[in-house]
Amino acid sequence: MDLYFSPMACSMATRIAAYEAGADIRFLKVDTKARPKVVEDGTAFLTLNGMGQVPVLRTDDGELIVENAVILQYVADRFPASGLIPADGAERRKVQSWLSFVGTELHTGVFIALLSKTAPEGAKAFARELLAERLAFLDAHLKGREFLQGRFSVADAYLFVMLTWARYLAIDFTPYPNLAAYRDRLQTRPSVARAFDEEFTLFKAAA
Repeated sequence: MDLYFSPMACSMATRIAAYEAGADIRFLKVDTKARPKVVEDGTAFLTLNGMGQVPVLRTDDGELIVENAVILQYVADRFPASGLIPADGAERRKVQSWLSFVGTELHTGVFIALLSKTAPEGAKAFARELLAERLAFLDAHLKGREFLQGRFSVADAYLFVMLTWARYLAIDFTPYPNLAAYRDRLQTRPSVARAFDEEFTLFKAAA
């Protein structure tokens, strides 16, 4: 499998999942600042995803999969022994619900505006209000819990990336002690620590 990624982007969640699962995967860095965007092997990225967004996963049989939540579930299902998502039933739907929450309520609903260089200040202020509400919701949910749902899942991998972005934006986590403790626990998990260290090194080198 090939994962097309950009350092410290949401694609880092799939790197975490791959390491957690012990997957044999090749990582291909996309230069998202280039115009047109280009993969490190010279491929024009828009030929892989017309939206120009990472991640993109090329499966062993050549299928191209886009959208973070779909890719994460594919990796989890491809390596069921990892336990990254339940096989079926209510527990699987709960993890899928958390994937949806992270993708819509945090990633697109908040961080797109906060990380944008062109979003108006009013939009950023509104996004910060929404973020405070959603972090409070997560903090309450994580009281007495180690992970979002039972054991470590692809939803935790995705949420970790969002919390990393929050740290980059200097969001104060003092009001969210359960969430802060959860973030710090994940940071020490071998798969997470390895993915973070590798991507942060690439991110700094490109800055």
